[in-house]
Amino acid sequence: MADIKKAHLIGLGAVGATYASLLHKAEGSPIEIIVDEERAARYKKGILINGENVHFNLAIQTEAREKAELIIIAVKAHHLEATIEAIRPFVGSETLILPLLNGITSEEILAKAFGSEKILHGFCVALDSTKVNNEIRFTQTGKIVFGTAFGLEKEADSVKAFFIKTKVPHTKADDILREKWWKFMMNVGINQISSILGANYGVFQKQAKARELMKDACLEVLKIAEAKQIQLSEADIDGFFPIIDGLSPEGKTSMLQDIEAGRKTEVELFSLAVIELGKKLGIATPINTLLYKMIGVLEEKNS
Repeated sequence: MADIKKAHLIGLGAVGATYASLLHKAEGSPIEIIVDEERAARYKKGILINGENVHFNLAIQTEAREKAELIIIAVKAHHLEATIEAIRPFVGSETLILPLLNGITSEEILAKAFGSEKILHGFCVALDSTKVNNEIRFTQTGKIVFGTAFGLEKEADSVKAFFIKTKVPHTKADDILREKWWKFMMNVGINQISSILGANYGVFQKQAKARELMKDACLEVLKIAEAKQIQLSEADIDGFFPIIDGLSPEGKTSMLQDIEAGRKTEVELFSLAVIELGKKLGIATPINTLLYKMIGVLEEKNS
C-alpha cells in the first residue's frame, strides 16, 4: 500500500476538531475537511480551537476533485447515513475509511456501503475536548485506537505510519473488537451517568458513588461481552478510572454536552443497545433499562 500523504475528515465537532487541529499543525498541513456549501461558508471564517482561529483546507462535497487516501469520520452516529452520502464523492478504489464513532455498529454499516476492504475499526479515548459557544477547547488530546477486523493489516500499518509522521497520538490494536467493546462498556457507564447527574469529570474523580453508578451500568455490558466471548473483565472497568483522573475536572462527556445543548443524544447506541443485546442473550439489564428511560425524559424535556 502506498504511503498516505493526506487525510480527509468529516465532523468538525469536539472530537473531529481536536484531531484535525493536530493534523493541521503537521508539516504540510495534510488535512482537508469535507463540508457542504453551508458549512464551507461558515468555516472559511475559521474555527476557534483553544483560543486560536484555525483556517482549515476545505473539500466541498459538490466540488470533489480528488479521491481521498484516508477519510476519518468523527460525526455522531445518528448522522452516519447522511455522512455516507457526503463522503461518497471522495471514495475511490484505494480509499481507507476510519470511523471514530461511539458504539459497536458503524464499521459494519460502512462496510455495507463501501465494502469491507476499505473499512478500519477505530475510536478515540482519553480526550477532554468540549464545544462551548462555537469554541473547541481541550487540555488532553487522548489518542486514536484503531485496527482491523477485516484483514487489512497492510492498510492499518499505512495509517499507523501516517499518524507517526503527523504526530497524532495513536495505538494500533491487535484485537480491535475487544478494544471497541471496552470503549462501548465505558461509554455505557460514564456517558449515561454523567448526562443524568449533570456531572463533569471532576465529579467522577472525587465522588466514589458516581464511580459506583458508572461501574454498575458497565457490569451489565460485561455480562453480555462474556456471553459473546469478548475477553473483558471487571479489571477493565477499574482500569478506566485512572484515565478519568487524568482528564480536566471541568471536561464533560459528549452525552452531557448534548443534553446541555438540547441536542439528540446517542442513547440508542448505549443503553438501548445493551437492552436489545440482553434480550437476545437472556441477560437482565435493569440498570440500563432505567437509564434509557431517564435519558429519554431529559431529551423530551429539552426538545
